[in-house]
Amino acid sequence: MVRIFKNIAILEGISYLVLFANMLLIKPINLGLYKTMLYPIGMTHGLLFIGYVFLAVVLKKSQNWNFISLLVVLTASLLPLATFFVEKKYIKHV
Repeated sequence: MVRIFKNIAILEGISYLVLFANMLLIKPINLGLYKTMLYPIGMTHGLLFIGYVFLAVVLKKSQNWNFISLLVVLTASLLPLATFFVEKKYIKHV
């Protein structure tokens, strides 16, 4: 379960960056390409986000996180690059 969470944390962070890149870099250049890519990128990111939050709550007990640590892990899903930090600092490596 921990290995799956680590992979989802990394993929969620990457999908967040891809979503921003689509919005900030592609939209001004080619609006049609932006609209075409928005749904698959957004859906992928949304599913990874839900998986990240669900697995964080499930792993709270096995990782011995207190409420503040869980709050930091969950808040990291809202900030770009923060899930990479969580994967390194808060996950006990297997």
